[in-house]
Amino acid sequence: MKSLRELYRIGRGPSSSHTMGPQKAAKIFAARNPHAKYFTVTLYGSLAATGKGHMTDVAIKDILTSVATTEIIWKPDIFLTFHPNGMKFQAYDIDRQSVEEWTVYSIGGGALSEGKGTYDYFNTEEIYQLNTMKDIQKWCEHKGCDYWEYVEECEGKEIWSFLMDVWSTMQDSVKRGLNHEGRLPGPLNLQRKASAYYVKANGYKSELQNRGLIYAYALAVSEENASGGNIVTAPTCGACGVVPSLLYFLSTNHGFSDTKILHALATAGLFGNVVKKNASISGAEVGCQGEIGVACAMASAASCQLFGGSPAQIEYAAEMGLEHHLGMTCDPVCGLVQIPCIERNAFAACRALDAQLYANFSDGKHRVSFDRVVNVMKQTGHDIPSLYKETSAGGLAKGYTQND
Repeated sequence: MKSLRELYRIGRGPSSSHTMGPQKAAKIFAARNPHAKYFTVTLYGSLAATGKGHMTDVAIKDILTSVATTEIIWKPDIFLTFHPNGMKFQAYDIDRQSVEEWTVYSIGGGALSEGKGTYDYFNTEEIYQLNTMKDIQKWCEHKGCDYWEYVEECEGKEIWSFLMDVWSTMQDSVKRGLNHEGRLPGPLNLQRKASAYYVKANGYKSELQNRGLIYAYALAVSEENASGGNIVTAPTCGACGVVPSLLYFLSTNHGFSDTKILHALATAGLFGNVVKKNASISGAEVGCQGEIGVACAMASAASCQLFGGSPAQIEYAAEMGLEHHLGMTCDPVCGLVQIPCIERNAFAACRALDAQLYANFSDGKHRVSFDRVVNVMKQTGHDIPSLYKETSAGGLAKGYTQND
C-alpha cells in the first residue's frame, strides 16, 4: 500500500475524482506542453455526465487556459475500459497539428492512473508490506501494538507532522462551515444548515445534543466542500465530512488530546488504505459505498480506538461501518455534491459512533471479516449499473426538477 499522504489529500472541493484529479492532470499536461497553442480535453463516462456539476471543466481550464485556448469535449455515453473517469488531453501547435495526446484516468481520492496497471500516475513507492486487515491485525496482536504503531513502523515518525496538518485542516473546515450561512452554489439553491443545526443542538441535552452536534460538524465540512472550500479527502471529497466531524466532536466534547486524535487518524487511514488497495474509493467505479461507506468504516475504527478498543474490536467496528453501506448508489442530483451527499455525511458520522459502541460492547469476535466486506463491496460495485455510479442518470437524480 501507498503512504497515507496519498489518502489524506488537502485541497479544494467539491470532488476529489471530478475536480482535484482532473486539475492535477491538467497541471501535468500543461507542464509538458508549455508552448502549445491550443488544447482539447475530452471527458468520458462519469466525468462527462456529472462534470459540469462538479466543475470539472472549470478546474481544467483554470490551468490550461493560462497556456493556450482550451476546448472541453463532453462524451458521457462513452466509457473507457480501464475506469469510468477517463480523460484525453490533446495539445496542438499553431497550425493545429497534434503535438501530444495523453489518456489518463481519475481513479478516486484525487489519484491518477494511465491505465497501465500502475496504481497512481506518479507510481510512488509501496511502503506497507501488509495489504489486508487480517495480516495487519495479526501483526499488531503478535507485537502487542496498536494499528497506529504499524503506521508509524511503515511511514516513520515524520507521518505525525503530516497528520497534524491534516487534523488542523479538518478542524478549520468544521469551524468555517459553522460560521458560514447562505446559499450553496448551483441550481439547487440549497441553503447551508450547519450553523442552524449547531445552534439547535446546543438547546438539547446529553444524547440528543451529541447527535445534533455531530450532524452540525458533518454538515459544516460537507457544505464547505460543496462550495469549493479547503478540505481533506477522507477518503474522498464527497465523503469528507464523516471522519473530521466525529473526531472534532470527540476532541471538543470528550477531551481527547491531539496526540490521541492523530493516532486515531492514522488508524482510520490504514483502514481506508486497505480498501483503496484492494477495491476502490471511487463513486464512479463502485458507487457511494466506496465513499461514504469507507468514510464510515474509517471513522468507526478511529473512534473505537479512542474509546479503548482492542485491534479485534476496532476491526469489527470498521467492518460494520462498511458492511451496512453495501450497495449504496451514487446518484447526485444535478451532478452536484449536495443531494444526497451532504446528508449522507451526517448520518454516516453518527452510524460510525454506533458501530464503535457496538464493537466495544463485544469481545471483538464476529463471523464476517473486514477484508471479506471489502471484497464484497468491490464485486457489488461492479454489479451496480453505471447509471447508479456518479452519472446522475438514475436513482434520486433521474428526472429531478426544481418542483420536486
